[in-house]
Amino acid sequence: MEQQKFEKLQSRAVPIPTENIDTDQIIPARFLKATTREGFGDKLFADWKNDEAGKPIPDFPLNDSKYSGQILVAGKNFGCGSSREHAAWAIADYGFKVVISSFFADIFKNNALNNMLLPLQVSENFLQNLFQAIQADTHAKIEVDLENQTVTNLVSGNSETFEINPYKKTCLLNGYDDLDYLLNQKENIEAYEAKRA
Repeated sequence: MEQQKFEKLQSRAVPIPTENIDTDQIIPARFLKATTREGFGDKLFADWKNDEAGKPIPDFPLNDSKYSGQILVAGKNFGCGSSREHAAWAIADYGFKVVISSFFADIFKNNALNNMLLPLQVSENFLQNLFQAIQADTHAKIEVDLENQTVTNLVSGNSETFEINPYKKTCLLNGYDDLDYLLNQKENIEAYEAKRA
């Protein structure tokens, strides 16, 4: 499946300010039977979105029509817990392209990047600034500029730079998975092998 290039994104955001959101909350274990990536978006935060009878909880942000966008803004220590890659699958399948938090679990961060989902780590102050902006105006937008590694609150104008693995940045900018990246380097690999022959 061809991946979309990620360059610059301006979007509204969905806020979930809870801290220590683990992968079992993102995608409960009972939904992990499938082996393909599709269809997990419907189960994202299933136990938070729905009550015990399976009915939607109206004020949960994913159910609240006043929130929308391709950016999820989450509390500190997002993606902790088990190493299940399905958590990244569910977030991406739901339609999010970016998750912003002040801290990510390392395994989740790697799983996200491997699935063309950008885990964007900001300072705690900047994160709270985003939550406040979204609370004041649910149409508030955030700009993520991957090339320049900046994230900007378009309401306040506040901006921060963020870190990203250079290889994963290249993959996101070009829409490459690991195999695509290697295939794109074919001429360089062949030239290197020819010199060593």
